[in-house]
Amino acid sequence: MLLGAIADDLTGATDLALMLVRGGMRTIQVIGVPVSGDAEKLSEYDAVVVALKSRTIAADEAIRQTLASADVLREAGAHQLFFKYCSTFDSTDKGNIGPVSEALLDFLKVPLTLACPAFPANGRSVYQGYLFVGDKLLNESSMRNHPLTPMHDANLVRVLQRQSEGEVGLISHSIVDSGPAAIREALEHAAKSGRRQVIVDAISERHLVDIGRAADGMPLITGGSGIAMGLPTNFIRAGQLIPADVPEMMEAPEGRQVILAGSCSEATRGQIAHAIDAGIPACEIDADMVIAGEQTATELCDWALGQDKERPCLIYSSADPKIVAAIQQRHGIEKAGTAIERLMSEAARLLVAKGFTRFLIAGGETSGAVVNGLGVPALEIGPEIDPGVPWTRSIGMRRLALALKSGNFGAPDFFIKAWGMLS
Repeated sequence: MLLGAIADDLTGATDLALMLVRGGMRTIQVIGVPVSGDAEKLSEYDAVVVALKSRTIAADEAIRQTLASADVLREAGAHQLFFKYCSTFDSTDKGNIGPVSEALLDFLKVPLTLACPAFPANGRSVYQGYLFVGDKLLNESSMRNHPLTPMHDANLVRVLQRQSEGEVGLISHSIVDSGPAAIREALEHAAKSGRRQVIVDAISERHLVDIGRAADGMPLITGGSGIAMGLPTNFIRAGQLIPADVPEMMEAPEGRQVILAGSCSEATRGQIAHAIDAGIPACEIDADMVIAGEQTATELCDWALGQDKERPCLIYSSADPKIVAAIQQRHGIEKAGTAIERLMSEAARLLVAKGFTRFLIAGGETSGAVVNGLGVPALEIGPEIDPGVPWTRSIGMRRLALALKSGNFGAPDFFIKAWGMLS
């Protein structure tokens, strides 16, 4: 194994795995902390991406899961470790990015890592340390209303510093724009100056490729999937990797198809509206009814079974931020979120038992709940639907086709066009 990655949520892991496959790396995605006995099997791949659900849990537990995963990845031979988080840096002042990154630095006994969540293809760019979503500062985007990780500061140096014990620095656009040698020199200077993490600007794909090249040989990299754009080339250049073919279609198991949408992001709400306008039958989940026991997974399954077998149907709980805030105020953030995740997970299990084999799932928390509920141990990566979102196929269990979409990702017609890539 050349690259071992640990992602703090499921869809983020899939996003990264896709980027590595596009670069020619034979990649497997593992769900949950791997065990030592898996190391030999994992070593057969060029890259392994471990998908955790550690973004919003207690920092101590996030560190424990991450280090346990890192230990197995190193045992399997990983030359380089990658801690992957969201391109919108989903992490409050009490968040886990800083603590986990510093724990990995201590684990590897290295002085410095870089932090770059930029993904310009999806409208995420970092300039002078400030994260932009499209043309808006992060704190002025829809992320300011995120139900779990509301982002109120676009300055990533400040955000990461509030989470970290060591000093956080910045490698600014002017240096990044000068190319890999300048970036590498800046990294070396930051390490000598005692900094432990540096935010790295990136506003174009070329910047990401150059940052990846500059990171050649670094024991630890952190950031969004975009930073992985330049990593496979490092291994090819060193003669360690013969690129594999990139899939354009995926053979999917015969069966019915369904969309489960739990994200409340602006992008997902737009995709739901587009799908409904296109005639896809839809059933909305009412959180108050779910919590009261008046809307159940069995009812959702029965509704889906009653729809046209030749078309996808849509089950969704994606509400306007004001409605979500009111529900959270009535029931509490954790209770409301857990109830919806549990419902989606149970509905997915019932749907599989009734012959549904093709699932498009929107939202990181929802994707994690469904995949864990179905007991999926690992995924192979298929064709890219939209930037950062591929089809995947389950490994080690009954075959299922799964598209796991981060809430913020995908074009408005994502829920419609995805099905054309399955054979």
